[in-house]
Order: sequence, then structure tokens, then C-alpha cells
Amino acid sequence: LLYQCHKNKVPIVVPGITDGSFGCQLWMYYQFHRDLRIDLFKDEQMLSELTDHATATGGILIGGGISKHHVIWWNQFRGGLDYCVYLTTAQEFDGSLSGAQIREAVSWGKVKADAKKMTVEGDATISLPIIWAAVKDRL
Repeated sequence: LLYQCHKNKVPIVVPGITDGSFGCQLWMYYQFHRDLRIDLFKDEQMLSELTDHATATGGILIGGGISKHHVIWWNQFRGGLDYCVYLTTAQEFDGSLSGAQIREAVSWGKVKADAKKMTVEGDATISLPIIWAAVKDRL
């Protein structure tokens, strides 16, 4: 996926890039490569411009948390996502963003009411490769 995005100049935004083990790896790399620069505001500007100028937007939201919220947050300023797929194992009962259903995003204007939308409840390490294979067969 990363290779195809790079090859086709598809930007990847990681809003929580310094979180967890990946952030630790970046920090360790930075100890010996002080020229490493990460510009989160540049990513925010790009997302703002992409959503502002898009005729339609869609998101495949794998899991929850900051990455999920980032996608739906920026899209509320254009009236919501036109297409939306949630891949999740999170439950709604605890009130977490990760477990929030698409209908909640619709109520906030983050996903359009008439959007083509689907929630896939299950482990993304299983569901995403199946979805990817199905999409690839149709291209």
C-alpha cells in the first residue's frame, strides 16, 4: 500500500506520527539525524486544501482514534464524506470515538446523510486484505 501510494503520488497523512512505538523509532532516528523534519501544519494545510477543493471525498477508516477523527473532522467543513467505510472492532457502549458509529458522524455533519457508507465489524488484519483483493479484482 505504501509503495503504491508513493508510486502514484498519493499523500499519506499520519496525524499521530509521534505516538507509540513508531514515534519512539522516529525519535531514536532523530538522535543521529538531526536534520529530520516533520511538518504537521503542512499536513493540516494539505488536508484543508484537499477537502475544500474536492468534488467528492471518501474514507476507509481502519480502526479509530486520532486517524479516524482527523479524516471525518476535516470533511465536516465541506458537508461531510460522500463515501465512508469503517473497519473496526471497537464497541459503541463506552462512548469512545473509536466505537462511534457512522450515524454519529452523520449527526455532526462529518459524513453526509446520503453518503454510501458501511461499517465492517472485525479485525482489520483480516478484513482489509479481503477488501483490497476484491477492489483489485474490479480495477
